[in-house]
Amino acid sequence: MSAALQAKALLIRAVECDQSGRILEAQTLYQDGIAQLMTFVSTEPDEVKRKGFLTRIKEYMDRADAIKARVNGQLMLGEVVTHLSIEENDTGYDYDQIFGKYMNDQTTEIMLEEPYLSQNYQYQNLVRFLELAVTNCKQLKYVRLVTKKDAANVDQQSTNIGQIKADLERRQISFYIKFEDTLHDRKIFLSNGYIIKIGRGLHFYKASNPMYSIGLTNYKYRKCLQTDVDIWRTSRIPN
Repeated sequence: MSAALQAKALLIRAVECDQSGRILEAQTLYQDGIAQLMTFVSTEPDEVKRKGFLTRIKEYMDRADAIKARVNGQLMLGEVVTHLSIEENDTGYDYDQIFGKYMNDQTTEIMLEEPYLSQNYQYQNLVRFLELAVTNCKQLKYVRLVTKKDAANVDQQSTNIGQIKADLERRQISFYIKFEDTLHDRKIFLSNGYIIKIGRGLHFYKASNPMYSIGLTNYKYRKCLQTDVDIWRTSRIPN
């Protein structure tokens, strides 16, 4: 498929997602489609055609910018509906108990900002979160992970995330990874209007000690590190 056709296919999907309310996925598709179309336009010798393409690109860029403004606006608004303080060595706090009830059939998209993905337990926590998402969010279509690159283990990080991506896509869930080396905040954005902010992100569990003890696989029994959880409610992002 030519670059122009690939860009066209991406942008058609972007518009479809935009119109159906799946705006996080639409934003990604707009960005990828625009990038491919720009590459094609740079090699187009016909000045008239090039101007036509640039006009369309501007329209798509405006749509992508409008989505970004809507998402950022929602992240800045809202009110706290739940505050939870988890003390050092507390137990009884697995993901489902803390925020599972907010992940429901109205959640079609999720954006997870989690800076640290380099250790095995961190990937395991990510998979556990995604297992909850797949279980609770029956209409889930898109997940965006924002994280830092693991400079010391780039290949391993790529392999691990690639496995997760492939598994989700076998379940008809698109998975997009964005690397931001300055990322610090941790939050989970659900398209149904809830935002989950955890001081330590997903990684607030202590290692099972001894290894083979209650809490090894059922994190309800796992001891926690001290952290705070705030769950915000905003209006559902408008289409």
